[in-house]
Order: sequence, then C-alpha cells, then structure tokens
Amino acid sequence: MFAKLARTGILIAALGVAGCNDSSMKDFAPEANKPLPDKILADMKAKGMVRTSSVMARIFKEEGKLEIWKAKTTGRYEMVASYDICKWSGKLGPKYTEGDRQAPEGFYTVRPSQMNPRSNYHLSFNIGYPNAYDRANGRTGANLMVHGACSSSGCYSMTDPQIEQIYAFGRDAFQGGQTEFQIQAFPFRMTAANMARYRNDPNYEFWKMLKVGYDNFEITKVPPKVDVCEKRYVFNQVAPEGTTFDPTGACPPTTQPDSLKSAYNAYQSSYDAAFTGAVKASVPAPKPTIAGIKEASIVSDWSKRRARGERVPIDPPSLNSDGTVTETARMGRIDSPAGRKMAALDAEKEAKRKAEEQRVAAIEAAKAAKAQALAEKEAAKAQAVAEKEAAKQAAQQPVATASVEAAPAEPPTDESRLSKIKNKLLGMFGG
Repeated sequence: MFAKLARTGILIAALGVAGCNDSSMKDFAPEANKPLPDKILADMKAKGMVRTSSVMARIFKEEGKLEIWKAKTTGRYEMVASYDICKWSGKLGPKYTEGDRQAPEGFYTVRPSQMNPRSNYHLSFNIGYPNAYDRANGRTGANLMVHGACSSSGCYSMTDPQIEQIYAFGRDAFQGGQTEFQIQAFPFRMTAANMARYRNDPNYEFWKMLKVGYDNFEITKVPPKVDVCEKRYVFNQVAPEGTTFDPTGACPPTTQPDSLKSAYNAYQSSYDAAFTGAVKASVPAPKPTIAGIKEASIVSDWSKRRARGERVPIDPPSLNSDGTVTETARMGRIDSPAGRKMAALDAEKEAKRKAEEQRVAAIEAAKAAKAQALAEKEAAKAQAVAEKEAAKQAAQQPVATASVEAAPAEPPTDESRLSKIKNKLLGMFGG
C-alpha cells in the first residue's frame, strides 16, 4: 500500500514536469560523470537496489549529516550513504528572507534542470527554495544549493569528493527515469528527546509541522506526498477528484489510507509517552536558533551593507532574547570604493585614538618622573640632615673625654696630711 501511495505521489508530481533530455545528461563536466565507488554499488546490490533506482536525501543541521536513501525493489527506501556536512550557514530554523544567510528547512524538490555540472563550487544542484510553502508565507531568497568547495552563505556545502558521490546518486536516478527527487531538510533528528529540548523555541510550531512529514517517512520508508494549503504543509493527503491544494487557500477535504492512519496513530502514541519522559529528563542545552523574521531582517540588512562594500562586522549580528543586538568587534574589510573609504575613515579614527592614548600616557609618564625626582630630592635632603647630625655627635664625644682626663687634682685636706704623718711615724717605730 505504501509503495502504491509513493507511485501515486510521483505521478501527481510529474504532471507538467519536463523529463530529462539527452543534452542535459550528456553536457556534464568530467567530474559530473564519475561513477559511484564499487563499495557503494556492492552495498546497494546487497540491499536490493539497482544503480538507477529512485533516490531521496535527508539533511539534519544540528547533527551535520546529509543522508542518501534509495528505493529497493520492494518500493521502500533504505539509507545507502551518510555524509558529514562540511559547512552550513546561519542557525537552526527556517530561511525567512533574502540575505539572512539561513540554510533552508522544509521539503524540497530537485529536477534535472536544477543540476549544475559546471558550478563554481565544483558541482551543485539547486534544492528548489522557495517552494510553495515558502512563497505562500512571503519568504524570499534564491540559488540555495547543495554544492562542493566547503564554503557556505546559506547553502549546504560538502567537500568535492562528497558532492561527486551525491551528484552521482541524483544523476543515476534521473537516468533511471526518476523525474524529481525529494530533499527533506530538518533542524535536527525529530526524536522525542530533541523535540522536548526545543519545546520553548520560537520555531517550535514550524518544526512540529515538519515532524508530521518526518514521521510519515519513518513509518512508511517512502518519501511522503507533499502539498501546501492554508500556508502549511500537508502530507500524504488525497484530495477529491477535480480539487487541488491551494497554498494560500483553504485545505480541501482529504482522505488517507486507513493502514497509514492506524500506523501513524500508533507511532504518535509511542512518541507522546517518550516526549513526556524527555521533558522530565536532563538533556543537552539547545543550540542557537534564529529568532524569527526580526533577526532574519537584521542579518539581511548586514548582508546588503556587506554586498555594497561597506565595512561591517566580520560575523552576522544576532538578536538576543531581550531584544538587544550583539555584533562582533572584529570588522571585515570589503575591497570596493565604499569599503576602502570606510576603511580609511576607520583607520583615521583608530590613529586618533592611538595618538590620544599616547598623549595621555606621556602626561602620566611626565607626572611619574616629576614625582620620582621630588621623592629622590627629599630622600637626599633627609640623608644630608642625618649625616650632619651624626658628624656633630661624633665631634662632641672626644672633647668630653679630654676634659675629664685633664681635670686638676683637688688640693689635700688637713685630715689627709695628719693621716699620712701618723702612718710614717708608726712605720719608723715598728707600729
């Protein structure tokens, strides 16, 4: 039933879509014609896939992964390759406006005409932004790619060897008759634990909508049929014959296979229990996310000024939760007349700042030198006084001694003379 639903979705999507023509497939550059490695081909064969079977890609920003899934002979898909994304720009959250440097999130479609074998970024393909949902919600931007060269300003960038393989998966599927393949771009793996982590994020309602499509694929392992009505995504819904899905209009009454409804309800019941448990558990802190259209507009303005050649902060500004804007102090220099003019003004301002710092430093140095000289003078003066006092004391000490030694003897008294005569007489007579 799931495989039948997938074939129905492909048929509906193929209406009005031009198939791959010979010139578009033969006009590839050499790197676009490289075959997949033997190891991948052997793995595909073991999983019941052929080289030209249908393909689908999934992207997870937070985990930095790009997955390639291919259809097996049963019609269900299985992952055949996973790549580390070299670079993606912006934060978690959707792309809102031209220049916000956000890598898109949502469900996108790649057709042969979107493949670029002569990209300035080795190889690339346009993911199809803006899609019907983006346009219905007034979101703008263009030329959002998956490409090589490991450089991104709104795209998903891979290494050159990686993009050669990813490109080959799409090329081979188109050669096998697939008219378009789906790219599902998510902020993170939409597990109960991750959804609980981001339950207070301003993008949460958007992510809950994407999760319905994520869950449909997890259940069926078939790319969901994607439509847009009432400015929102709807998945695997079949409208009555003669009615269509209007991206900005009311959703038509729809039906869905009972088996899918039953499987989805069971899946959701299990998820709800896991979510409740995850809310109570200790989980890693959320990663930075874009704060809606307001932050996107601030970054977009930064991008426009940068494109005009103005000298702007090296990194895009960020909107804080309290409404303030944070910008990095380090400035980027753009080589243009306007950029050079701004750089000259900044250089002049910097020179004045340094001159003022040097002037203040010179004044402070002069004050310190004066204070040091005064302190040294006072110290010398104090030392001179001390030396003079010591000399005076040293001079007074010998004079005092001499006066004591030179003092005349006192004249003898009568009593002392009689005592001496008496002692003499006693000596004479033996007394």
